[in-house]
Amino acid sequence: MKKGVLLVNLGSPDSPEPKDVRKYLDEFLMDERVIDLPYLARVLLVKGIILNTRPKKSAKAYKKIWWEEGSPLIVLSKRLQNKVQEQVSIPVGLAMRYGNPSIEFGLQQLHNQGVDEVLLVPLYPQFAMATTETILVLAEEIRKKQFPNMKFTILPAFYNKPDYIRDLSNSIKSALDNFKSDYLLFSYHGVPERHIRKSDVTKSHCKIDGSCCNTPSKAHEFCYRHQCYETTKQVAEFLGLEEGKYSTSFQSRLGRDPWLQPYTDATIDGLAKKGIKNLAVVTPAFVSDCLETLEEIGMEAAESFEENGGEHFLSIPCLNDNEDWVKTMSRWIDQWAFQNQ
Repeated sequence: MKKGVLLVNLGSPDSPEPKDVRKYLDEFLMDERVIDLPYLARVLLVKGIILNTRPKKSAKAYKKIWWEEGSPLIVLSKRLQNKVQEQVSIPVGLAMRYGNPSIEFGLQQLHNQGVDEVLLVPLYPQFAMATTETILVLAEEIRKKQFPNMKFTILPAFYNKPDYIRDLSNSIKSALDNFKSDYLLFSYHGVPERHIRKSDVTKSHCKIDGSCCNTPSKAHEFCYRHQCYETTKQVAEFLGLEEGKYSTSFQSRLGRDPWLQPYTDATIDGLAKKGIKNLAVVTPAFVSDCLETLEEIGMEAAESFEENGGEHFLSIPCLNDNEDWVKTMSRWIDQWAFQNQ
């Protein structure tokens, strides 16, 4: 069998224009693992309300961060793909869960090169219904219909892999070398609390009560909340961060249902009001900078921090195409590609 790799990231609109943003949001928000309402309720919410109001607002945000080469997330993902391809001997493809290039396109490109055994790499350190799971479900549907002889291997969530923790920690340390930080906030993308409970394979462990994430359980293999806190814990240990000088929060909530707390926007405002003057924020739920890191944190959160009394704000870049991260990803691919040789 000929092996190949498909890196899969979230995705982006084709342009920052409202019509393309609307098309992207339609695909994204109609995913039953993103908004997990019954189909008709989801249609009413997404097509009846959100898509009539949100695209123009989101388009303005995308325009703030759009690069000449295109969407930052797409550009950065392609850079990672190209650099990894230079270091490994098997084909490396790229796809997005939403938008272009699609997963079907990515698998077709590998198939055209004779690949029939694929390492699927969801570019998310932590597992979640709305990220990793939806990629794997769609990829399997496409495989069965289009490429029935293709075999998949899945790269598991890498939130606690020592080499990932090392690369993330060193990238944070490098960013902080030129910034006198009073406090480091780890901001992860939020999810509804019910997603945590739905992903609980034990159906009883995840109570989101402050203790379940610290109590060993097989539920942790698919618990986004536990994995976020574990990433923070391991990075803090690696960097020797002082207790009380860092914490974890969750950003980007949607709707009125309870989402994971504490919320990033409230946390940042609260830190400013408490007298923190120099705040650094890192976003380890992402490996590539995107709207949520560049605009929501780098612009909106920075402005809010200063309005509430803060003075200096640093949004730490994601790993992107960091050379150490490229080497780590390439090493993981090689380990898989040559494991039985």
